[in-house]
Amino acid sequence: MSSYEEAFKRFTTELESLGFNYHEGLYHAVTKHLGPSIHNQDSSLVACDQPKEMETIKTEFLIGKLGLTDGPELDAAIQQVCGALGGSNTNKHRASFYYLLVAILQKEHIFIDTEEK
Repeated sequence: MSSYEEAFKRFTTELESLGFNYHEGLYHAVTKHLGPSIHNQDSSLVACDQPKEMETIKTEFLIGKLGLTDGPELDAAIQQVCGALGGSNTNKHRASFYYLLVAILQKEHIFIDTEEK
């Protein structure tokens, strides 16, 4: 099992290798939200080719955690992140995936406000 710091470095290295800049505080907050799942080989990754997983991300994270209303814009954001992290990339880290969703949907305040309290 890797430490949080090792996992965080692995995730941010992924974003950097794809040319993304990121807000470190927000990325930490999103990663911490995922808890111990970031250390599990299966649960730490997202498979964009699995419709059930995409639906779970939408209902549990986007609607449940971020408080968004279901609609085509949520599916579009999910597909945008799948594309941004690479269609052939089978190691899309959940922390990076969720971070990008938060950024695209401009819901940073949900995590930053929570972290600062």
